[in-house]
Amino acid sequence: MKFIDEAKIYVKAGDGGNGIATFRREKYIPMGGPNGGDGGKGGSVYVIADRNINTLVDYRYTRKFLGQRGENGGSADCYGAGGEDIVLRMPVGTVVTDLNTGEVLADLAEHDQKVLIAKGGKGGLGNTHFKSSTNRAPRQCTKGEQGEEHELGLELRVLADVGLLGLPNAGKSTLIRAISAARPKVADYPFTTLHPNLGVVRVGAEKSFVVADVPGLIEGAADGAGLGIRFLKHLQRTRILLHLVDIAPIDPDANPVRDAKAIVGELAKHDPELVEKPRWLILNKLDLIPEEDREKTTEDFLKAYKKATKFDGPVFSIAAINGEGTKPLIYAIQEALEQMAVPEVADDEDEGMTETT
Repeated sequence: MKFIDEAKIYVKAGDGGNGIATFRREKYIPMGGPNGGDGGKGGSVYVIADRNINTLVDYRYTRKFLGQRGENGGSADCYGAGGEDIVLRMPVGTVVTDLNTGEVLADLAEHDQKVLIAKGGKGGLGNTHFKSSTNRAPRQCTKGEQGEEHELGLELRVLADVGLLGLPNAGKSTLIRAISAARPKVADYPFTTLHPNLGVVRVGAEKSFVVADVPGLIEGAADGAGLGIRFLKHLQRTRILLHLVDIAPIDPDANPVRDAKAIVGELAKHDPELVEKPRWLILNKLDLIPEEDREKTTEDFLKAYKKATKFDGPVFSIAAINGEGTKPLIYAIQEALEQMAVPEVADDEDEGMTETT
């Protein structure tokens, strides 16, 4: 299935039905009073998160969703039927934005989360509501209200604990194949990855985390070059970024330090918050370096890279193609993710103790 992560749609809730002005007309009751019923409520539009849906492709070709109008009121105090609601099912991680105001109407971060997007119009009042001691035969009634309408922008941001970052052919897809059951395409040409891939990494019987692989970045991506900058939004929800660097490039003119620094620069241009996320440096393709030269090659790279970027995060050297060094990496990631979750629990406990006291 083609991966679609953005769409624009138009939604309009149903209008309310009109109230009616009628009078009771029965044999032997010549002066019957008002009995006009109210109009029915218009159908509303809801969005709901569904973990069984992975793409917004359903909204790429069907772009208009109209709620059902409420029925008009009837005589003999008959109320009009309400219009049926519309429920739009979307992938978990979808952000729904009003394109006219820029307001975020819904952030579907959990399965079965349901949000009202457009409220149906209220039904109009029949003339029964206008009867009084001084107005025994009211002829006024009201029309139903119009339903809300919106031009919506849908943006899917995948939910993952760890995001992979790096140049094309840095080995991101190979790594996700090595540590999870995901099977993204791997080839020896740039931009093999055309859309985000998710992989679940099993660390133990009850321990796992999700890794997101996005198309590679190149220098100038923030200005529109390449593919990766479009998909960086998928890394905004991650808790750890793994910056993969090809430590043994085939191109003799390649400069791993310069290229790695350029990636960080593109991150900052796109979203400064991404730069602030915990970022680990993963030196990949260790298998292409003779064993006697590996230590010196990695030390020379780290010395130059830290001098150029002031980087002080964790560093791992791996060979994703054969899995060398990946076990310590995934255990370290699992431990870090667990430690990140601990302060939240501790804060909740402290709040509970404060309230009890």
